[in-house]
Amino acid sequence: MSREDMRQLQTKRLIKTVKTCYEKVPFYRRKMNEAGVKPEDIKSIDDIVKLPFTTKTDLRDEYPFGLEAVPHSEVRRIHASSGTTGKPVVGTYTANDLAMWAEGVARVMAVADVGPKDTVQVSYGYGLFTGGLGAHDGAALRGAIQLPISAGNTEKQIMLMEDFGSNILCCTPSYAMRLAEAILDSKVVSVNKLKLRAGFFGAEPWTEGMRKELEQKLQIKAYDIYGLTEMCGPGVGGECECQNGTHLWEDMYFPEIIDTKTLQPVAPGEFGELVFTSLCKEAMPILRYRTRDLTRLIYEPCKCGRTAVRMDRILGRSDDMLIIRGVNVFPSQIETCLTEFTAFQPYYFITVDRINNEDTFDINVELKADYFSADPQDQMKFIKPLFNRIVSMLGIKPNIHILPPYAIERSLGKAKHVHDKRNFKG
Repeated sequence: MSREDMRQLQTKRLIKTVKTCYEKVPFYRRKMNEAGVKPEDIKSIDDIVKLPFTTKTDLRDEYPFGLEAVPHSEVRRIHASSGTTGKPVVGTYTANDLAMWAEGVARVMAVADVGPKDTVQVSYGYGLFTGGLGAHDGAALRGAIQLPISAGNTEKQIMLMEDFGSNILCCTPSYAMRLAEAILDSKVVSVNKLKLRAGFFGAEPWTEGMRKELEQKLQIKAYDIYGLTEMCGPGVGGECECQNGTHLWEDMYFPEIIDTKTLQPVAPGEFGELVFTSLCKEAMPILRYRTRDLTRLIYEPCKCGRTAVRMDRILGRSDDMLIIRGVNVFPSQIETCLTEFTAFQPYYFITVDRINNEDTFDINVELKADYFSADPQDQMKFIKPLFNRIVSMLGIKPNIHILPPYAIERSLGKAKHVHDKRNFKG
């Protein structure tokens, strides 16, 4: 679709969405009245900047169904976030919402030509988390066989992967790495015996270095799939064969990038916070949702031929960013450094504390089994180059601790990488 045709479609859908939100959702009517905005003020997609933002706090305050724009009897499914830091964020879906969501995932899977000849092993968690059923329905729309194994039970995952001939894998990148390690360590299954050819990994930020490791260890093409519960789940966008950015389905979810301080739109191509407005959702339409993801949008044409805007790799989340000794640090920067060295596993855990009014910065890392030695002198030859690389990237000095292989906890879902003890000291 041409950019002008896309703008016309976005305008049409935004006008309808805003009207629905104002007439059917008291929360948005109140927010728009406070901002001095009426539905008739929205005449084109450019007018989206007049609308108020929606935050995760707003969603929790309206828990569970305060943002619904349809009678609850029209809802066909409910999903929710984990809610580990308070009330969960709820997403409800009409039948049309579920069809749109599956369409978004299917568009992503089309890059690997997923179809009836394929068995898609869905190793995202099923349940309230959107990953499992989202990938499942997208694979179904592509006509593929779905293997709904969910996350966990790694040995069985690998057994069924071989026995059932799974050739497409869907899970978090950290769990894909765990599966890769288990396959490489297995004395029963060899990666050469598997039929895997592609993987769709999401639900957490991952680096280019992690991609290369997964592709090498699993002998696949590894694609990023992006999504969030507030819009639908996985399938808001995905990478094409060029792997030079994540195409966003902007006919369904309109993206903006704003300055995190001024909250004003940034110039095209500049980095800032990603904001989404749903353009097709019926059950729970969302206006200008602040994702906290930090990235940029690329509008230049892609070599693949798709005209949908691309999102650059996510640097991290503004609420995940650590400020250590006055320096902004994103956990993914540590992963980037680790994957530049052959000897290290892409696993790490950061601990930040404040002792005698000074920040401490400790990083636990793992050496691969072939390189590990408990001798501190042997470890130093690996620590020093990693230390220098991190200092070069961040400008601050960490304390690096090498742990034995598999000492850092592996995650079935989103990996936990940070413990900031300063948060508990006032």
